[in-house]
Amino acid sequence: MEKNAKIYIAGHHGMVGSAILRKLKKEGFTNFVSRTSTELDLRNQQAVADFFAAEKPDYVFLAAAKVGGIVANNTYRAEFLYDNLQIQNNIIHNAYLSGVKKLMFLGSSCIYPKMAPQPLKEDYLLTGPLEETNEPYAVAKIAGIKMCDAYRSQYGCNYISVMPTNLYGYNDNYHPQNSHVLPALIRRFHEAKEQGAEAVTIWGTGSPKREFLFADDLAEACYYLMQNYNEPGLVNVGTGEDISIKDLALLVKKITGFEGEINFDTSKPDGTPRKLMDVTKLTEAGWRFHTTLEEGITLAYQDFLSKGVLVAER
Repeated sequence: MEKNAKIYIAGHHGMVGSAILRKLKKEGFTNFVSRTSTELDLRNQQAVADFFAAEKPDYVFLAAAKVGGIVANNTYRAEFLYDNLQIQNNIIHNAYLSGVKKLMFLGSSCIYPKMAPQPLKEDYLLTGPLEETNEPYAVAKIAGIKMCDAYRSQYGCNYISVMPTNLYGYNDNYHPQNSHVLPALIRRFHEAKEQGAEAVTIWGTGSPKREFLFADDLAEACYYLMQNYNEPGLVNVGTGEDISIKDLALLVKKITGFEGEINFDTSKPDGTPRKLMDVTKLTEAGWRFHTTLEEGITLAYQDFLSKGVLVAER
């Protein structure tokens, strides 16, 4: 990417988009075009068409999405499917119409089948049924990958798809019902400490294993791939390492300073037993993560404390 190129980061206020923006500014890019969700509803086809026609960005990072944890995904199934399809359809199509040089579509590890072999290779896409609780979101993201490939095949568009593992970091969502597992644990352990609670109860058995990547590491990977990768299909972005929910809870307990017990509500669902990304393709392309889980959670907790819960729930 040329240093004076006009760059549009869809979702620049979110955790991923803001991390990409920080990384690009650090690398010397200054020509950004941005709109908040109140200024531009990405679900509105005409509004997005008008935006691209007027601004004509050179490069697009598609980080905007309706996201949430297991409860939000299962509760708002229609919204997760409709909103995400609308957002990505509008941006990808209008990027083509306005002559964008390159677009990066960001998806999620939930695109893979529930019982796919571990670690998850890019080739496992569409080889089995999805996890039921987040199927609508996964279907939308799979459609985005296929749309990028279709526009590459038919129109010659240089559109690439990146599938991050579970993310956390600055500007995360700490909503008590709609957040992902790691920010949810940070909030619950913090509140339990503040309230002097004797125990924190966690959904499920604690046995499922998850992989976590610090969002600023993802931003570095996105920048690297935008500069160096131009292939169809998708690229996993992760650490290649995972941790059980129980051990994750123990780590968050340590970092937040909570001194009580941890209980597991086994009547609640565990979700997918394991989700570990195979990052061979990424490492062979020349990139590897560098922020350890303990370092990253410590930074995320400091960010949580600096903003306060009410701000974190925006």
